[in-house]
Amino acid sequence: MTFGEGWDNDDGTAPRAADKSGHSVVAAFGQSMKTLRVRAGMEREEFGKRLGYSAASIASFEQGRRIPSPRTIDQADEALEAGGLLTVWKEQVERAQYPVFFQGMAALEKECIELLMYDTHVVNGLLQTEEYMRALLAMRRPTLDQGTIDQRVTARLARQDIFDRRPSPLLGFVMDEAVLRHRYGGNDVLRGQLQRLLMIGQNRNVEIQVMPLDCEDNAGVNGPFTVVTRKDSRKFVYSEAHATSALETDPEQTVLAAARYGIIRSQALTPRESLAFIEGLLESL
Repeated sequence: MTFGEGWDNDDGTAPRAADKSGHSVVAAFGQSMKTLRVRAGMEREEFGKRLGYSAASIASFEQGRRIPSPRTIDQADEALEAGGLLTVWKEQVERAQYPVFFQGMAALEKECIELLMYDTHVVNGLLQTEEYMRALLAMRRPTLDQGTIDQRVTARLARQDIFDRRPSPLLGFVMDEAVLRHRYGGNDVLRGQLQRLLMIGQNRNVEIQVMPLDCEDNAGVNGPFTVVTRKDSRKFVYSEAHATSALETDPEQTVLAAARYGIIRSQALTPRESLAFIEGLLESL
């Protein structure tokens, strides 16, 4: 199943027009927040100080030009004594961060028991530091405005809540060595990214593996992909290209993809070897 153009890939490529239904949700939330703020007799400056934002940022939220994080919605509800009138929007606003065709994948991430990812160009979005994200998005051509960059960073960071879920899903990451050598954003950004990989790699439910440049066999030559397994044991395969994304649901294809991932994993460095390799790269910076 090909879902077409529009998804903002982990490297910031291939975005298209924003989903209209998602924008309507964000605009409606913003109007509700403005109504409650005015009812509370609070100016944007005062409200912003309570939430840690400028008056301009509050205006962006209220006008539907910027999507608030779940934490911001909680803070706004508390600051305005809204009694849940804002927090009830959290799930819809969170979905609105993504185009319609990625909302299914975003939902799968939230309910998966296993997530297996192979990456060849950039560090997987679930592992990226904020600085690394911003470096990738800043390289986009045509360029993105700052508000759009901030919104996409917020959406990507929200997905990383998966590391705090209980019970913890099994998370597997295999990435090409070249991914770890690209100095996107400079040495400091790469250094922070490698440190994060080492930190996340200590989690017992996470395996990070590196496919070395000098490997003679790699079953992943067709490109990056993700295999998702739900609680009911059903599998899905998500993949991205330059301007398209696809979520494969055919049982035969998903089983084959899972088998291919197993071969890739066996050809890469072990998790222990991979962490040692990343430590070596970090020391060389």
